[in-house]
Amino acid sequence: MKLLKCLFFVLGLSVFFACRPTTINAKFVVYHQGSSGLIYHRHHMRYLNNSKVHYIHVPKHYHHVAAATKRHTIKSVKGKPVTFTTRYVLPFPGKGGQHWGNPQSIAMTGKKYMYVVYCPTSLHNKGRIVRFNTQELDSLGVRLHPNELRDAYVKKDGHYSFIQKQIHKTIKVGPLFTTGHGQSLAYNWKNHGMYMWRDKEKAPRVPVNNWGYIQHINVKRLRPDHAIRFRLRNRGLSVPGGHNLTFDKNGNAYFWSFPGWCAYIFKGKIHHKSVKFKLTKQKLRHLPGTRIQSMAYNSTRKRLLMISDASIASFPKNKLKGLGHLTNHSFQWNEFSPKREFEGIAYDGKDGIANLLLNHVPEVLTSNHSY
Repeated sequence: MKLLKCLFFVLGLSVFFACRPTTINAKFVVYHQGSSGLIYHRHHMRYLNNSKVHYIHVPKHYHHVAAATKRHTIKSVKGKPVTFTTRYVLPFPGKGGQHWGNPQSIAMTGKKYMYVVYCPTSLHNKGRIVRFNTQELDSLGVRLHPNELRDAYVKKDGHYSFIQKQIHKTIKVGPLFTTGHGQSLAYNWKNHGMYMWRDKEKAPRVPVNNWGYIQHINVKRLRPDHAIRFRLRNRGLSVPGGHNLTFDKNGNAYFWSFPGWCAYIFKGKIHHKSVKFKLTKQKLRHLPGTRIQSMAYNSTRKRLLMISDASIASFPKNKLKGLGHLTNHSFQWNEFSPKREFEGIAYDGKDGIANLLLNHVPEVLTSNHSY
């Protein structure tokens, strides 16, 4: 009888632990989604010749800003005229002399906070989030003096100046965690959640496996508090997660990919313990460039942006509905000069002004009109 009770006790414990989510530590939980996270209708797919969009090859060498002490501009050389002007030159080095590494993505939660993901190349698949209080930075006059933010952690005569100490109060540095490539930080304006893919790679653009992971970011601790593990697999199509992410005002999530023959646009929802993405029905023959850098959504113009290096294409998000109603005339496209590494775009309000994150030197620039 005692043996039988022991067997039932052990069996009960096994069932209990099998039904619990996987816990990495007390602060991080992984939920395993049993069902597929992908909706795919193979026979409804059709190509769209979006010839307005032109493919820009990644340059052999990116343009590197020599004089980072002054505001400068990046202008469109093709497409509708738009000019981006320096808003912030980001700190280098980071707090305590840290080498934060390459900025990979940007997100904003309104007029107050800007979040940037940094991933040092020496720490494979790891990075951190740094939060900037843009209201306070602007009130300190940093936009007029870019070198003040850039040199915020560079001591002068062995000490920090008064203005440097004030700038330090506007910056919060998060801990290192597993980010993957780090290009996908995005804010959901509907549920006020922050999310990103954990897209680990064994080599550049080579995923570790075919599992998708979406991480929810605790915006106070600047680290993930839970993740969802799932498969994007349906009817012979298998997608190893995404590398970019954005949300519209209704809480719909989007990302785009290039499997080798066209651009795919995915639309879906991210819930607390599950995700569901649908491959939209139109396959785009033309993508803006070699590198899939990011995706963004302008809620003023209601357009989704596909961002590559020095090349951005956009289209109205409502035309993805049903079988898709995009035409070539739906697209707008710009090529830019000089050739910089475009990491991402975020919006901080209702005016549609784009905040463009660039590398070489790390900085954020703003558009001169809604873009």
